[in-house]
Amino acid sequence: MSKYPYRQDREELKALLLQFDNLKSGKTNSFIEEDSFERIIDHFDEKEQLNQALEAADYGIEQYPYSAMLLLKKADILIALRLYKEALFILDQAELLDSKDTNLYILKTDAYLALDMQQKAATVLEAAIHDFDGDEKLDLLFELADVYDDYENFEKVFDCLKMILEQEPNNEEALYKICFWTDFTGRNEEGIRLHQKIIDEFPFNELAWFNMAAAYQGLKLYEKAIDAYEYAIAIDEKFDFALRNMGDAYIRLRRYKEAIEVLERVLELARPEDVIYEAIGHCYDKMGNYAQARFNYRKASHLNNEDTQLNYKIACTYMNEGIWDSAIKNLEMAMRIHRMQPEYNLAMGQCYMEMDKWDDAITYFGNVVRVRPKNINGWIELLKCLYKADMLEEALEYTGFAFEQTDGKPIFLFYKSAVLYALGKSKEAFLHLEAGMNKNPKLVKKFIEINPSILQVQQVVDIIARFKKRKSL
Repeated sequence: MSKYPYRQDREELKALLLQFDNLKSGKTNSFIEEDSFERIIDHFDEKEQLNQALEAADYGIEQYPYSAMLLLKKADILIALRLYKEALFILDQAELLDSKDTNLYILKTDAYLALDMQQKAATVLEAAIHDFDGDEKLDLLFELADVYDDYENFEKVFDCLKMILEQEPNNEEALYKICFWTDFTGRNEEGIRLHQKIIDEFPFNELAWFNMAAAYQGLKLYEKAIDAYEYAIAIDEKFDFALRNMGDAYIRLRRYKEAIEVLERVLELARPEDVIYEAIGHCYDKMGNYAQARFNYRKASHLNNEDTQLNYKIACTYMNEGIWDSAIKNLEMAMRIHRMQPEYNLAMGQCYMEMDKWDDAITYFGNVVRVRPKNINGWIELLKCLYKADMLEEALEYTGFAFEQTDGKPIFLFYKSAVLYALGKSKEAFLHLEAGMNKNPKLVKKFIEINPSILQVQQVVDIIARFKKRKSL
C-alpha cells in the first residue's frame, strides 16, 4: 500500500483524464475501463462541470453500450441539467439491463417529481419496494415517504415510516421522523402501540420511549407521558428534548414547581433559549411569584428582544401587583412595534382606568374596539370606564354601538340597563334588565358588578327573583 494514498489517487485521476483527452482526440491506445469512466464522470460532477460529465458518460456508453451503471450516471447528470424527459428515456434503457439497482428507481422518482408528476413517482416506488429486501427496501421506503410528503398524502408518510420500523425497530432516522408525523396525523394511539412493541423488544431504546411519551401527550394523557419521558431520561440523562416535553406536561397538569425543576435542567444541558425562560416565567407567574416571573421573562426578552409578548407578560405581572406605572412602561415598550395590538391597548386602558386617568383609558379602549369591533371584552372595558368616569351620556350611546357591533350580545342589555338607571331613567332601565334576563339570566352578575348597591332597589330584586322562580319551575 502506498505511503501517500491521496497523492496516488490524484496521480491516477490525472492519468485517467489525460487518457480521456486522448480518446476524444482520436489517439491510439486510449482504451478506458468501465469503472474508470465512472470515476471520470464523478470527477466532473463533483467539480460541477456537468457538460463534461455528460460527454464522458456518452463516450463511456459508446464503448460499453450494455452498462446499466453508465446509463444511470448519464441519467443522473441529465436530471442535474434539468433534462428530465431525456433522463427518463435513459432510465428505461437501464432498467432493461438491470432492474435490481435501487438508484434506478430513486432517479426515476426525482425526474417525475421535477416534472410535477407525484403520483407517477409514487407508483414507481410502490411497485419497486416488493422486489427488494433489507437496506435497499428501507432506502426506497424513505424515498416513498418523501414523495408522499411532497404531494401532501401525510397518512401514507406515516405508513411508510411505520413499515421501516416494523422491519428495523432501531432505525434512528425513522424514529426521529415518525414522532412528528404521529402528532401531525393524530395517529397517537397507533403510535403508542407501535412504540410499545419496539420497547418490548428493545427496552433501552430511548427514542422509542420518547415517541411513546409524545403520543401520550398528544392524547392529553400527561401522567403517562411523564412516566415514559422518565424512562427516556433514565436511559439518556442528557436527553434535553425529553426534559422539555416533560416540562410542558407538568405545566398542563398545573404542577408548576416540578415543571420549573425540569426546565432548569434543560438550561443546564443545552444553550439557553428564550422559550425555556418564558416557560419558567409562566410557571412562576401562575404560582403568584411575580418577581421571579419577571426575572425569567426578562432573560427570555434579552435572548429575543423582538418578542413583544414578553414585555406584555412582564406588564401583566406588575398589573397583578397593582404597580401601574411599571406596567405602563413595559406596555409602551411592547407598543413601539405593535402600536394597535388590541391585547396591549386593553391592558394599557386598564392601567390608566385604575389610576383614574379616564381620558387616556378611553383612548386605549377606543383603539381596541376600532381594531376588533366584534370582540366583547373591548366594549365591556370601555363601558365600565365611561360609567366610572361618570360619562353616562357617552356610555349610553356606546351601549347601543356595542350591542349592534357584537350582533346583539345580551351582556350589553345589562350594561344599558345600569347606565339608564344611573341617568335616572328607571322605567327604561328595568325594561332592559328584563330583556337581558330573558336572553341570559346568568349575566346579571355583570350587571351587579357595575353597581352592587343596585340590589337595594326592590324592583331590581323582584325582576331577578321572578326569573329565578321561573327557572326552578
